[in-house]
Amino acid sequence: MTNAAHRLLWTVIALLLVAGGAVALAASLGTLPGADPAAALLSADLVDRWRTAAPWSTLAVAVVGALFALAGQRLLARELRGPGGTLRGTLSHTGRRPGRTRLPADVLTDALVRDLTGNPGVRRARVVLTGPAPHPDVWIRVDLTADAPAAGVREHVHAAVRRFAATTHCQPAHLDVTARIEPAPQ
Repeated sequence: MTNAAHRLLWTVIALLLVAGGAVALAASLGTLPGADPAAALLSADLVDRWRTAAPWSTLAVAVVGALFALAGQRLLARELRGPGGTLRGTLSHTGRRPGRTRLPADVLTDALVRDLTGNPGVRRARVVLTGPAPHPDVWIRVDLTADAPAAGVREHVHAAVRRFAATTHCQPAHLDVTARIEPAPQ
Protein backbone atom coordinates (compact mmCIF):
# COMPACT_ATOMS: atom_id res chain seq x y z
CA MET A 1 0.00 0.00 0.00
CA THR A 2 1.41 3.39 -0.92
CA ASN A 3 1.78 6.22 1.58
CA ALA A 4 -1.07 8.13 -0.08
CA ALA A 5 -3.39 5.11 0.10
CA HIS A 6 -2.41 4.55 3.71
CA ARG A 7 -3.20 8.17 4.62
CA LEU A 8 -6.52 7.90 2.76
CA LEU A 9 -7.42 4.74 4.69
CA TRP A 10 -6.66 6.39 8.04
CA THR A 11 -8.66 9.47 6.98
CA VAL A 12 -11.69 7.31 6.10
CA ILE A 13 -11.45 5.48 9.44
CA ALA A 14 -11.22 8.79 11.31
CA LEU A 15 -14.21 10.23 9.43
CA LEU A 16 -16.31 7.13 10.18
CA LEU A 17 -15.47 7.37 13.88
CA VAL A 18 -16.28 11.09 13.98
CA ALA A 19 -19.58 10.52 12.11
CA GLY A 20 -20.54 7.71 14.51
CA GLY A 21 -19.77 9.92 17.50
CA ALA A 22 -21.76 12.82 16.03
CA VAL A 23 -24.81 10.60 15.44
CA ALA A 24 -24.61 9.19 18.97
CA LEU A 25 -24.30 12.70 20.43
CA ALA A 26 -27.24 13.98 18.36
CA ALA A 27 -29.37 11.01 19.45
CA SER A 28 -28.52 11.50 23.13
CA LEU A 29 -29.39 15.22 22.95
CA GLY A 30 -32.72 14.48 21.24
CA THR A 31 -31.90 16.48 18.11
CA LEU A 32 -31.95 13.41 15.83
CA PRO A 33 -35.40 12.97 14.26
CA GLY A 34 -37.13 9.84 15.53
CA ALA A 35 -34.78 9.35 18.49
CA ASP A 36 -36.01 9.77 22.05
CA PRO A 37 -33.21 10.51 24.55
CA ALA A 38 -35.23 8.91 27.37
CA ALA A 39 -35.75 5.64 25.46
CA ALA A 40 -33.82 2.48 26.29
CA LEU A 41 -30.66 1.89 24.25
CA LEU A 42 -31.81 -1.56 23.11
CA SER A 43 -35.45 -2.28 22.48
CA ALA A 44 -37.19 -5.25 24.12
CA ASP A 45 -37.64 -6.84 20.67
CA LEU A 46 -33.91 -6.64 19.98
CA VAL A 47 -33.07 -8.16 23.39
CA ASP A 48 -35.52 -11.05 22.74
CA ARG A 49 -33.94 -11.75 19.32
CA TRP A 50 -30.46 -11.73 20.91
CA ARG A 51 -31.51 -14.28 23.55
CA THR A 52 -33.26 -16.48 20.94
CA ALA A 53 -30.13 -16.61 18.77
CA ALA A 54 -27.81 -17.46 21.69
CA PRO A 55 -25.06 -18.85 21.65
CA TRP A 56 -24.60 -18.04 17.94
CA SER A 57 -25.19 -14.33 18.44
CA THR A 58 -22.39 -14.17 20.99
CA LEU A 59 -20.08 -16.16 18.73
CA ALA A 60 -20.85 -13.90 15.74
CA VAL A 61 -20.07 -10.76 17.76
CA ALA A 62 -16.84 -12.34 19.06
CA VAL A 63 -15.71 -13.22 15.51
CA VAL A 64 -16.51 -9.73 14.20
CA GLY A 65 -14.65 -8.19 17.17
CA ALA A 66 -11.62 -10.41 16.56
CA LEU A 67 -11.58 -9.44 12.86
CA PHE A 68 -11.73 -5.74 13.77
CA ALA A 69 -8.92 -6.21 16.30
CA LEU A 70 -6.78 -8.04 13.72
CA ALA A 71 -7.40 -5.34 11.12
CA GLY A 72 -6.48 -2.64 13.65
CA GLN A 73 -3.31 -4.50 14.64
CA ARG A 74 -2.27 -4.86 10.99
CA LEU A 75 -2.89 -1.15 10.32
CA LEU A 76 -0.93 -0.15 13.40
CA ALA A 77 1.96 -2.48 12.54
CA ARG A 78 2.05 -1.07 9.02
CA GLU A 79 2.06 2.48 10.39
CA LEU A 80 4.93 1.78 12.79
CA ARG A 81 7.05 0.03 10.16
CA GLY A 82 7.89 3.30 8.45
CA PRO A 83 7.97 4.46 4.86
CA GLY A 84 8.76 1.82 2.27
CA GLY A 85 10.01 -0.74 4.79
CA THR A 86 12.62 1.61 6.23
CA LEU A 87 15.29 -0.13 8.27
CA ARG A 88 14.19 0.41 11.84
CA GLY A 89 15.47 -1.07 15.02
CA THR A 90 18.83 -2.79 15.02
CA LEU A 91 21.38 -3.38 12.29
CA SER A 92 23.28 -6.55 13.11
CA HIS A 93 26.57 -7.86 11.71
CA THR A 94 28.51 -10.99 12.53
CA GLY A 95 32.20 -10.35 12.98
CA ARG A 96 35.33 -12.35 12.27
CA ARG A 97 35.39 -13.43 15.89
CA PRO A 98 32.48 -14.98 17.79
CA GLY A 99 29.82 -12.43 18.59
CA ARG A 100 27.73 -9.86 16.89
CA THR A 101 27.76 -6.09 16.50
CA ARG A 102 24.40 -4.38 16.88
CA LEU A 103 23.70 -0.77 16.10
CA PRO A 104 20.39 1.12 15.88
CA ALA A 105 19.67 2.05 12.26
CA ASP A 106 18.62 5.56 13.30
CA VAL A 107 22.16 6.14 14.55
CA LEU A 108 23.50 5.28 11.09
CA THR A 109 21.17 7.65 9.27
CA ASP A 110 21.86 10.44 11.77
CA ALA A 111 25.62 9.95 11.33
CA LEU A 112 25.32 10.08 7.54
CA VAL A 113 23.18 13.24 7.78
CA ARG A 114 25.83 14.86 10.03
CA ASP A 115 28.55 13.86 7.56
CA LEU A 116 26.60 15.27 4.61
CA THR A 117 25.81 18.57 6.31
CA GLY A 118 29.50 19.04 7.13
CA ASN A 119 29.93 20.65 3.72
CA PRO A 120 29.17 24.40 3.78
CA GLY A 121 27.18 24.08 0.54
CA VAL A 122 24.73 21.56 2.06
CA ARG A 123 22.08 23.28 4.17
CA ARG A 124 19.98 20.20 5.04
CA ALA A 125 20.08 16.46 4.33
CA ARG A 126 17.66 13.58 4.77
CA VAL A 127 18.64 9.90 4.60
CA VAL A 128 16.40 6.82 4.37
CA LEU A 129 17.70 3.24 4.43
CA THR A 130 15.54 0.47 2.97
CA GLY A 131 16.14 -3.18 2.24
CA PRO A 132 18.32 -5.84 3.86
CA ALA A 133 21.18 -4.80 6.12
CA PRO A 134 24.20 -6.06 4.12
CA HIS A 135 23.13 -4.21 0.95
CA PRO A 136 20.54 -1.54 1.78
CA ASP A 137 19.11 0.95 -0.66
CA VAL A 138 20.21 4.44 0.36
CA TRP A 139 17.96 7.40 -0.45
CA ILE A 140 19.53 10.82 0.12
CA ARG A 141 18.04 14.27 -0.35
CA VAL A 142 20.29 17.30 0.07
CA ASP A 143 19.21 20.92 0.06
CA LEU A 144 22.01 23.07 -1.32
CA THR A 145 22.75 26.76 -0.99
CA ALA A 146 22.51 28.80 -4.18
CA ASP A 147 26.28 29.29 -4.37
CA ALA A 148 27.26 25.63 -3.75
CA PRO A 149 29.58 24.23 -6.44
CA ALA A 150 27.87 21.15 -7.93
CA ALA A 151 31.10 19.20 -8.52
CA GLY A 152 32.34 19.80 -4.97
CA VAL A 153 29.03 18.75 -3.41
CA ARG A 154 28.85 15.66 -5.64
CA GLU A 155 32.31 14.56 -4.50
CA HIS A 156 31.41 15.29 -0.87
CA VAL A 157 28.27 13.12 -1.11
CA HIS A 158 30.19 10.26 -2.74
CA ALA A 159 32.92 10.49 -0.09
CA ALA A 160 30.29 10.44 2.69
CA VAL A 161 28.65 7.34 1.17
CA ARG A 162 32.06 5.64 0.85
CA ARG A 163 32.78 6.38 4.53
CA PHE A 164 29.33 5.07 5.46
CA ALA A 165 29.94 1.82 3.53
CA ALA A 166 33.41 1.37 5.04
CA THR A 167 32.24 2.05 8.59
CA THR A 168 29.11 -0.11 8.54
CA HIS A 169 30.30 -2.82 6.12
CA CYS A 170 27.06 -2.19 4.23
CA GLN A 171 27.63 -1.62 0.55
CA PRO A 172 24.55 0.18 -0.82
CA ALA A 173 22.76 -1.92 -3.44
CA HIS A 174 21.12 1.22 -4.80
CA LEU A 175 22.01 4.86 -4.21
CA ASP A 176 19.53 7.60 -5.06
CA VAL A 177 20.65 11.19 -4.45
CA THR A 178 18.30 14.13 -5.01
CA ALA A 179 19.72 17.64 -4.80
CA ARG A 180 17.56 20.74 -4.44
CA ILE A 181 19.11 24.15 -4.90
CA GLU A 182 17.66 26.97 -2.84
CA PRO A 183 17.03 30.22 -4.69
CA ALA A 184 19.63 32.95 -4.35
CA PRO A 185 18.73 35.80 -2.00
CA GLN A 186 17.68 38.89 -3.89
